[in-house]
Amino acid sequence: MLHKFLLAWLALSFWAGAALAQSAPAPAEFADIPVALLIDRGSGQVLYSRNPDLRFVPASMAKVMTAYVAFDLIRQGKLKADQRFSVNPKTALEWNGKGTSLYLTAKDSPSTVELLRGIITVSANDASVVLAEGFGGSVPVWTQLMNAHARRLGMADSQFSTPNGWPDGGATYVTAHDLARLAGAMIDRHGPFYHQYFGKKTMLWKGVAYSSHDPTVGIVEGADGIKTGHTDEAGYNFLGSAQRQGRRLIMVVAGAKTEDDRAIASRNLLEWGFSAWQTKPLFAEGQQVAEAQVQGGDARQLGLTAPHAIHASFLLGGHSKVSLKLHYKGPLIAPIAKGAQVAELEVISGNNLSGRVPLYAMQSVRAAGPLDRVWNGLMGLLS
Repeated sequence: MLHKFLLAWLALSFWAGAALAQSAPAPAEFADIPVALLIDRGSGQVLYSRNPDLRFVPASMAKVMTAYVAFDLIRQGKLKADQRFSVNPKTALEWNGKGTSLYLTAKDSPSTVELLRGIITVSANDASVVLAEGFGGSVPVWTQLMNAHARRLGMADSQFSTPNGWPDGGATYVTAHDLARLAGAMIDRHGPFYHQYFGKKTMLWKGVAYSSHDPTVGIVEGADGIKTGHTDEAGYNFLGSAQRQGRRLIMVVAGAKTEDDRAIASRNLLEWGFSAWQTKPLFAEGQQVAEAQVQGGDARQLGLTAPHAIHASFLLGGHSKVSLKLHYKGPLIAPIAKGAQVAELEVISGNNLSGRVPLYAMQSVRAAGPLDRVWNGLMGLLS
């Protein structure tokens, strides 16, 4: 759990303008959805929530973590995009045609790219298992990677025992908050891969066109994914995102009774988030947000930034005070790698509507050498 260390407090007062509409209630079209969450990524603020920390079965939304693990492995050079995988005959026998499928056989040798497109666009259960076994050697080894990433991302209420979300007696579970955290991390850390693979409506495999079940792409302006899920136990679920004019919303609906209920709730939740809420810019993308104190390094301060613009969110109309708090466990201990997440900026607006945006190191800080330690000691005495 992040230890809070208050470094700064900034109170600002913004006027939204008298001509703006009055605060809009959440639309009734998603009132019956058991789990719902809408987060403004630029402020981290929760615009709407119902049971956001309730554990539920994700079904195929578990494949988002499989994709995240694969993206991280590609980034590290441990998995090649053009790497090809053999299909174990036993895997083909078990998973060919089991649920949504690419109908992989032992004669196929799909590439990483083809498997990821099958996993993300088609929601292919067999592609998920072939990737898990092909890289990790077995499904349990792959799910260990999934759970290790979940812990590092702070997904404290999620657990994965399958790479594809196939029913496993409840051993795989998530929460809406954890899924939104995963989605945000994937977009922040693996943005090029996210845009390459997500938000696609169709995939061609072995001369056959397969379609996505995404209820928002091509319908909601700016929608670019992320993943549906459905089983009899889970109901109809969706982890989605959309971006308009630099503002990104991330949403979750889970437990819908029908596919139409899921589609209507998802679309209306996103549209309401864009139409009923406004933002006030705070920091541009790449701008230094704050400085953190560093101990034992070749620098005593470290600039902090976010991978996207930061703003405050509030309902249309009236006044809104915005307060900012910087949180980190400090002083930070060197060495620190450039791009490492080391802090969070808390954004508070309106009636205590609070959210957190992760902040990253703007440069690397090496462990202090003898001269650095002498200099830092002198600077400490002078300050």
